Parts: sequence; C-alpha cells; structure tokens
Amino acid sequence: MAKSVDDLTSNEGGSPDTADLVAREEQVFGENPLEVRESDHYTHEYVGGFVDKWDDLIDWKKRYESEGSFFIDQLKARGVKSVLDAATGTGFHSVRLLEEGFETVSADGSPQMLAKAFQNGLEYGGHILRVVHADWRWLNRDVHGEYDAIICLGNSFTHLFSERDRRKTLAEFYAMLKHDGVLILDQRNYDSILDDGFSSKHTYYYAGEDVSAEPDYVDEGLARFKYTFPDKSEFFLNMYPLRKNYARRLLREVGFQRIDTYGDFQETYQEGEPDFYIHVAEKKYVEEDDLSDVYSSAVHTARDYYNSEDADNFYYHVWGGNDIHVGLYSSETEDIDTASRRTVERMASKVEITADTRILDIGAGYGGAARYLAKTYGCKVACLNLSEVENARNVEFNRAEGLEELIEVKDGSFEDVPFQDNAFDIVWSQDAILHSGDRPRVLEEVARVLKPTGSFLFTDPMAADTAKTADLGPILDRLSLDTMGSPGFYRRELARLGLQSFEFENLTDYLALHYGRVLQELEAREGDLADKISDAYRTKMKTGLKNWVSGGKAGNLAWGIIHARV
Repeated sequence: MAKSVDDLTSNEGGSPDTADLVAREEQVFGENPLEVRESDHYTHEYVGGFVDKWDDLIDWKKRYESEGSFFIDQLKARGVKSVLDAATGTGFHSVRLLEEGFETVSADGSPQMLAKAFQNGLEYGGHILRVVHADWRWLNRDVHGEYDAIICLGNSFTHLFSERDRRKTLAEFYAMLKHDGVLILDQRNYDSILDDGFSSKHTYYYAGEDVSAEPDYVDEGLARFKYTFPDKSEFFLNMYPLRKNYARRLLREVGFQRIDTYGDFQETYQEGEPDFYIHVAEKKYVEEDDLSDVYSSAVHTARDYYNSEDADNFYYHVWGGNDIHVGLYSSETEDIDTASRRTVERMASKVEITADTRILDIGAGYGGAARYLAKTYGCKVACLNLSEVENARNVEFNRAEGLEELIEVKDGSFEDVPFQDNAFDIVWSQDAILHSGDRPRVLEEVARVLKPTGSFLFTDPMAADTAKTADLGPILDRLSLDTMGSPGFYRRELARLGLQSFEFENLTDYLALHYGRVLQELEAREGDLADKISDAYRTKMKTGLKNWVSGGKAGNLAWGIIHARV
C-alpha cells in the first residue's frame, strides 16, 4: 500500500529497487577539485551512489515536520494552481505539492535525480510524477507552458557558477511565470559561512541522523561541501557561495518587483542565525502610483509605524515636527529644534550648492532639510518618503512658506527610487537608511540616480565597527530589524559602487546626547501629551530611547556625517 509523506519514518527513502534505475559511477573532479567551477558539472556530481543516499541526508519525515506548511501557505495565499518544481531532486516537494492538490511538473538537470524522484512518487502516495529532464538556461525549450509558480529549492540555484548563467536562468523562470506568478528560491546562508565560518542547526534542510553536510573548502567563488554517511562513504558538491543581497539584486534586475526574504522560514531573523534563506519573488507588475504593494517587509514596518497617529504626534510635538533627526548640541539643555537644524547646516557646508543644484532627500520626513536648502540656496529639492502622513505635513509646510515650486514631495521607498538615472547633483539623507532591510539596494539606487560628479551626503544611526550583534539586540528588536549599517559597511559598499572618496566626520557623542534630550522632553511633557500619544506608545518610546542612550554610551553605536563621491 502506498504511503503519504507524513506516514514516513526517519529511515525510509526510495523503494529498494531504485538502485536498478541509476548507475553507480564514482564522482570525478579531476586533479584539482577546487578548480571545478562550472555550471554543467553538477550533473556529474549527482552520481548513482550519492543519489541513492540523498534521502538519508534530507530525511523526508523530519524535513516535513521542520518546514511545516510554509511553502504550501505561500502558494495558497496567492491562489496558485500550477507549479513547476524546477529542481525536484528526489521529489520531496513535488510529492508534497501533489498531495496538496497542485498541478505539478517536476524538472531537474540530473537524470539520476529524476529517476529517484519518479520512484519516490510511486512509493509515497502512488503519484506518477510528470518528470522533465531540463537545463534551466533553456527551460522554455525543454518545458512547455506557463505556471502560477516556480519553486527552485534545496540550494540548487547555487550550482550555477557564472553571472551569465544565473541571469539567463532567472530570465527563463520569469518568462515561464504567468503575469502574476511567483518564484520561490532558496539558498544556504553563504554570507555567514564566508564572513563568520560554518555552523548549522542541522534542523530544517539536512536533518538526517548521522549524516553530515559541511564545507570542505570555501572562498568567494567556491563552496565545496562534503557529505559523509554512516557507512563512511563521502561525496562532494561544488557550489557558488551566493550572497543574499546579490541574489535579491539579480531577482530585481530580471524584473521581479517585490521580493521578501525569510530566514529559516521566519520573516524576522538575525543575519548570522539562519541556515537557509528563502526568497519569495512576485512577478506581478505594479504601477508607480501603487508601489506600496512592492515595499519590502522592513519598509512596510517603517511605513506603518510612521503613518500611525501616535508616531506622527510624537515626532511633530516632541521631536520638533520639522527636522526629525539627530542634532548637534552646544549644551546638554539646548532645545531639540535648534540642535537639529545645526546638523542640516553642517551637512550643507560640506558641498557646493547653487540655484542650479538638484537635490534628492531620501527618507525626507517632514521636509525640514528641503525647506532649509530651498530657502537658503534657491535650489530644487525632491523629497522621497514612505509615510503619506509625514508627506502631507511636508506639502502643507511647503505651501505655507511659498516653496511648493522648489520642493517636490513624492511617496515612495528608497529601495526603489522613482527617478531617472543621473538625475541629481546631491543625494541627501538623515537618519533614515537604518529602516531598510536591504541597505545595499538603497545604496545602489543612490548611485544610479546620482550624477557622475555628484555627492552622497548622509547621516545614519549605525553600529560601531567593533559592535557585536548581541550588543545591539534591544535596539534591533525595537526597530524590527536584523542588522544596522556601520561606517565600515558604508565605506565598502559605496566603494563597490564607484564612490571611492569617503569622508566620515565622527560625531558619535551627539547620538546618546540627542536621544537623552528627546527622552527628557518626553518625560517633562507627558501630562500635556496624554490626549495625543497613547500610554503604550510613550512607555515603549521611553524604553527605546534609553536603549539608544545606553548603546551610545557603551560604545556600540556610531553616528556622524558621511560624504561620499566618485
């Protein structure tokens, strides 16, 4: 009698006669395995003996329990009916999809894997898998039709070693999806492996008992993994160590507008913690007027926060309602407005601004900096900000001061800047980029819209280069973020984008002072604010402000003015 996936015991895999369907040749990597960095070689790595043992490594029962209904829920939430399992392997997800009622086609580039998958389909549920031997780079040639969803799981995408192959594959995936389709693609957390060394909870993906999957060698262009089984047999896979944000950038550049990235099936995670990342990329095209539908989770969180009545009243009545960023204080009792305006003046003094200068302020808040720049220099300023509530106040203030001809206010996210390339002489930002869950993407957008001779001038509450993630826990939790930028991070990323000149005026001491002043102001005026800001918000805000103060005094934070240019 056929079994379903949830009937499996941990030692069950394919049927006993699967071995008759596949060859048992040895893996061959040549004289120097570390030189094998070719997209086509994986078909030679999945030899019969390795494929026979693959289900021992995965352990279908434990995989079923650990991932739960994550993928099924993602698909059902989008009304998916047809799915292409583009890297079916031994068929685990194809069988799950069939059991959940999805129309499923199972593709793989390894004939050995397809043979095993077909046999497993019969063994677990009596399913006849529709298997197709296909090369992703020519997927439309080998597989026909369009699909509501394509899944590419099991770290399979990292078998592609060349930039061209990765882009070609994603283009093929994109083309085979219906107009509102979704691609779900996973990968190992190679960032953690490359930066911090290998560790694994051995829980979600490779859960088999007494089976190990560990790197034998790692550099920026190769992750060679060794798989050791209870019978002491060893097999190897050579893979490309795909970094998370690079993968997200490729997905965007091929056309996917909204990309959410989960860590071990969780929406919120610390960067070093997950064993695997799962990218959920939507093809659905969204008009510019409705871009809120494609905001990342981090941007959505920030947008909802700043649109709330409590937050608006807090920043307007307590923080100043004009310049809502960190200030430069002449004394510990100076008012917040004066100190905050001094930051704007200090930043402006670092660049040459005339009436012909075009400036973009990303994360513009209430537009205080834009009004100062427009009034002082007569220049045109575009304000990009995700909070419609703040933007409405910005427009109102600009009109009251007769500056609406010089200042444009636009709803939007700095992860997808709605302006043309080479449009601005200066990109300006104050204490906003920390709210992004994809800061490299923000910097790429800045570099794109900046003129070749332009300047990027910004401040951002940052982690000190020496800070540990654990030291930042209370601050990150409060912001619903998994990381913060750092001076070193910004220097590296901006250099990568061609902005080699990097000046950092370290003004970190003002960070704790500023948050302390805001805390003093909040506590001193609580009686007057009771009818404007809820008790719950004020309580959380006081805790958050204290965390910023203590983090700054402990040396875990950094802040200052960064001026980057080509």
